[in-house]
Amino acid sequence: MTKKQKTVELKPKIEKISDEHLEQLQNTVNSVNSIQFNIGKVEAQKHNLLHGLIEAQEQIGVLQNKMVKEYGSFDINLQDGTINWPKEKEDEK
Repeated sequence: MTKKQKTVELKPKIEKISDEHLEQLQNTVNSVNSIQFNIGKVEAQKHNLLHGLIEAQEQIGVLQNKMVKEYGSFDINLQDGTINWPKEKEDEK
């Protein structure tokens, strides 16, 4: 039987990366962290805007009901406030 010989590395083990590579790595990781933070901010703003949209849509429903009770229709021209009566209701006026 032959014994296996151990191979000895002649190149010393490197303990630390270069300052240039460290700076590149730090800058890249900081960039990723900043982008993730900004995405979180935008998502929070989006969440708040969606809630605002729902509230505004609910308010439109309330106003439509009020217009139907008071005027008989919620189909109103937003420029001048005229009621857009359907053809059959115009004939009854």
